[in-house]
Amino acid sequence: MTTAASPATATPVADTPIAEVDAFVGLAAGASADWRAASITVRGEALRAVADGLDARADDLVLLAGRETNLAEPRLRGELKRTTFQLRLFADVLAEGSWLDARIDHAVADYPMGAPRPDIRRQLEGIGTVLVFAASNFPFAFSVAGGDTASAIAAGNAVVLKAHPGHPHLSQLTGEIVTAALSAAGAPAGVFTVIHGTDAGVHALRHPEVRAAAFTGSIAGGRALFDIAMSRPEPIPFYGELGSVNPAFVTRGAAESRAVEVAEQFVASVTGSAGQLCTKPGLLLVPAGSGVVDALASIVLPEPAPLLNDSIASGFRRALDAAAGHDGVDVLVGSLPAVDDAGSVPPAPSAAPAPALLRTTAAAVIADPDALVSEMFGPAALVAEYDDEAQLVAVAKLLDGQLTATIVAEEGDAVARELLPVLATKAGRVLWNQWPTGVSVTWAQQHGGPYPATTAVGTTSVGTAAITRFLRPVAYQNVPDALLPAALQEANPLGIPRRVNGILHP
Repeated sequence: MTTAASPATATPVADTPIAEVDAFVGLAAGASADWRAASITVRGEALRAVADGLDARADDLVLLAGRETNLAEPRLRGELKRTTFQLRLFADVLAEGSWLDARIDHAVADYPMGAPRPDIRRQLEGIGTVLVFAASNFPFAFSVAGGDTASAIAAGNAVVLKAHPGHPHLSQLTGEIVTAALSAAGAPAGVFTVIHGTDAGVHALRHPEVRAAAFTGSIAGGRALFDIAMSRPEPIPFYGELGSVNPAFVTRGAAESRAVEVAEQFVASVTGSAGQLCTKPGLLLVPAGSGVVDALASIVLPEPAPLLNDSIASGFRRALDAAAGHDGVDVLVGSLPAVDDAGSVPPAPSAAPAPALLRTTAAAVIADPDALVSEMFGPAALVAEYDDEAQLVAVAKLLDGQLTATIVAEEGDAVARELLPVLATKAGRVLWNQWPTGVSVTWAQQHGGPYPATTAVGTTSVGTAAITRFLRPVAYQNVPDALLPAALQEANPLGIPRRVNGILHP
């Protein structure tokens, strides 16, 4: 078993050969059929076993994660707790049963449609082998044993997990723990496999036995994979979380009543985890000359912290340089990386970037939204001052799809009533006087949004509804009761909620 050795001295993790990828996917296809047929009790116990296995190795996992990601121990321990919590939550989801969406229409000879109605029974079932691309910024919660894996396995599918190159040894160790726990719980061989390497991931995505894929990462990388998934001879669902600016809108009323509080909470949200959160607010709209601007200008920003890896650090510097170089943008607080003689930012990926807040106007944002409403994945954001609250609505209408949008307002602020329904068309989650970082794993959570926030606007990657991504509906017509899935049998042996002849029976 892999030990928690330093990445600088550990043996590199080799890319998975293509022949092995084919073998793993083939094994997963058979495992999916067996796992889909397993009882929800068995699947729930397996998820709990995985959570127990991760908890038992928490010290090893956190130590290795810290060495490979530069993330602090408290953050990693909290993330691991979140990861095991969501595994256990999906076990609860299975037992509750509403995820099956079981529907029963009994036969009716004189059905008002004008022809007899046959006996039809419908439920959701596992879609088949799921390919999951792990994320870099959450080495536990959106990685090997993260929400995509948990929800796909809960739904009755095998998972082929493409590890992120930012934490390969952690991925290998986590994969070994997950595989051992699933095996001990009676899951079929091949229900979970970890592969490494870009070519391996792309090859797996094209494999005819892969029935769906999930991804968390950049717009460029996610769009390239989405295009591959759509161009296959048999296109498959691709659930990609790509990019988001997560704008926040501060009304005059809020700016006048709690300027310092707004500034402090905004900076905390921007700089938490060195700004490497997909829900980090990257654009703040505030009244021109308000106390919020003054409070931000005088705030003490956190000390520089290393980013996850060299690639993210270089990308952050490029994005920050592009935003800072735009006409009408200057530095409100903080500092920018030094530029070389050619006027560009040297990559210097090993240097920890200092947090920074840039400043512009709402008018500039409205004039050039493509350039200024752009993700800076790191500890920086753009503050835009508006002259008229009508500009808040104008900016909202120009937005591309977002994971979140935040309104900081007083309840009686008239513009908030106009802003809220506009933002509801642009973002998957709209917040009122709270900040978007910190995505709670709940039954009602929505972590998704219109493109480019995600590639599948009707779904979420966080919360119990995430299981629906990896299910497909199947209707059984006139099938004998003894041959039906348990959820559709007349006696309801699972005791789950069902809709019978149009009436929901809890």
